[in-house]
Parts: sequence; C-alpha cells; structure tokens
Amino acid sequence: MNITITPKAEKFMRRIVRFGGGPADSGFRLTVTAGGCSGLASEFSSEAVPKAGDAILDWNGLKVFLPAESRLLLDGVTIDFVDTTLESGLSFINPNATSCGCSSSDGSSKPAMTAIDISAIKRA
Repeated sequence: MNITITPKAEKFMRRIVRFGGGPADSGFRLTVTAGGCSGLASEFSSEAVPKAGDAILDWNGLKVFLPAESRLLLDGVTIDFVDTTLESGLSFINPNATSCGCSSSDGSSKPAMTAIDISAIKRA
C-alpha cells in the first residue's frame, strides 16, 4: 500500500485508539469513501480486531485497519491531521484529485468568485 501518514495524523490516530476503551492492542479503523473537496470523506473508530476483509497496515506499531475499497482510494494519498479554528480532523492530500474550489480544499486553486452589483440588493 502506498499510503503516507504524517506525524500529526499518527498522533491523532494513537489518541483515538488509546481513549477508545478497547484492549491495549486495538487498532484504528479507517473507512474512506469518494467525496469531499480532496476527493475523499472518512469515518474512523477504535476497534479491538479488524473486520473481515480488512488489511492491517502497521505504521510504527500503530495498527490501521483498512477495508478493501478504502485501500484502493488511499493509494498514493498522504493522511494528515488539521486543527484550525475552521476545521479539525483528518485531511487527505491526494495529488491526483482535482480541486473543487471550496474553502476546505488544499489551496491548489483559488475559489471561484462571483461579482454582485450593489444595485441588485434591495429591501423587501
């Protein structure tokens, strides 16, 4: 699997596992679907064991459980963790995704702008 996990994302994943209430050898289950500005949307949980069909990615001793469809979508992707005043959570840096121009995109292109003539604004 060609997946990169940044140190910030790894720290976040380890916290989820540590405080997930499971046994000490639990793992981080990451399910990824197509969607969102990066091209990916995710759900995650701390799991004691992988589910049927999951692959186990060992990242510096952290077990990451990945379903088959998630492995396909994450090929070549860098998983990061973002914590700003506007957003907090996992971020997927996909070099093959096209930017949608929304505020949560990676900034590779500027958002679309619309000009509104002030005379078009009227009181009801």
